[in-house]
Amino acid sequence: MNEKQETIEQHHFPWDHPRFRSWIAVARACQLAQQALTRKLAGLGIKPPHLDILVNIYRFEGISQQELARKLLVGRSNMSMLLPQLENRGLIERRGDEKDKRVLRLSLTAGGRLLTEQAMEIQTTLIDKSLESEPIEECLMIAQSMERLIQRLLEEEDVLD
Repeated sequence: MNEKQETIEQHHFPWDHPRFRSWIAVARACQLAQQALTRKLAGLGIKPPHLDILVNIYRFEGISQQELARKLLVGRSNMSMLLPQLENRGLIERRGDEKDKRVLRLSLTAGGRLLTEQAMEIQTTLIDKSLESEPIEECLMIAQSMERLIQRLLEEEDVLD
């Protein structure tokens, strides 16, 4: 009996399969974490997608819009909707690249840096509180497993494009 047949026979329904259970648990945890973060960030007037952008500009000052979109796994249309919102609030600036004027480089304003630091504190507190009872070794194992999954999914995406 091959591995596929054995798996099907052992796990008649998809929800009985450990990989299915793991996939669903990760998806649900992600959804609940996003909802909790959305509530916590509401006082700052930003949402998780804004925070993702701000944190990446904070970490990689001068990142191009294209590089940022790749890091966040979003399309340019998504970026073109979110960046003007942050720019209009005075949180970010977009400037042409010195060597290639078609490339826009992103940086935080002083107000954007302050708001990003406040938001990162909120996010870090939420993460610490949510995972405080989990052993660090287990957190690292989960992170490594999810990073491998991300890599596999990205590789599949490249094949499909």
